[in-house]
Amino acid sequence: MCDTLNNDYHLCEELGRGRFGVVHRCYSPVSSSSFACKSIAKRDLSSDPTDRRCLDVEPKILRLLSACPNVLRLHDVYDNDDYLHLVTDLCDGGDLYDRLSSSPRFSERDTAAVASQLMSAVAFCHRAGVAHRDIKPDNILFDSRGALKLADFGSAEVFGAAAEEEMSGVVGTPYYVAPEVLMGGYYDEKVDVWSAGVILYMMLAGVPPFYGDGPVETFEAVLRERLRFPTKLFQSVSPEAKDLLRKMICKDVHRRFSAEQVLRHPWMVSGGERED
Repeated sequence: MCDTLNNDYHLCEELGRGRFGVVHRCYSPVSSSSFACKSIAKRDLSSDPTDRRCLDVEPKILRLLSACPNVLRLHDVYDNDDYLHLVTDLCDGGDLYDRLSSSPRFSERDTAAVASQLMSAVAFCHRAGVAHRDIKPDNILFDSRGALKLADFGSAEVFGAAAEEEMSGVVGTPYYVAPEVLMGGYYDEKVDVWSAGVILYMMLAGVPPFYGDGPVETFEAVLRERLRFPTKLFQSVSPEAKDLLRKMICKDVHRRFSAEQVLRHPWMVSGGERED
């Protein structure tokens, strides 16, 4: 571990492991506060430039998004020959994956409460010229007060005037990836709206809209199948919620809503309240 990190923080128990690092709880004696420390061992990264770019991309993007209350806040960065350590907010309220596992179907009001915070984070990212590109329940965290924090920007990309080129490359997670990502070529930030729409669908229905027996079959379903609302799963879901899902999980990118349009949709504005 980096000596400077250990001078400023006491590392505590492990909280989790991901593709690019290990997360521990850490404690600051100066502020008497607890944080999370994501440690990436540089020796464990492959020589693939896509893997190694996370060392540069994530801290830069988290700094860029630091003003957003629904994005995981970066507090400190420690970098040496062996490790990159990112000290961030501690989100000890679990993640959305855990909540979906314990309660597969949410009420419309509870879904809208999550969706409002998630789409506020996505809209902020897009206004800053950042596409997350891997929005999924595992990357949606909650702090001790229940506030949502969008995390894990290792696959994020800058777009717009500040970008050197248009976004491309297959990144993301099978259930949540947008079809245009799988088709190759260039795409835009609306890939995040598709992913968020899939998450809203799962919260309301308890299952993803497109799935298969493995990643390949799931990718094929994303590309081939139409969005459906099975009566057994959606009989109690309002027309307004289904209308929003159609506009988010829309294969025609030009017709798909932007993050700002999602926030202005009547179902979102009403907080998921049904119209009588």
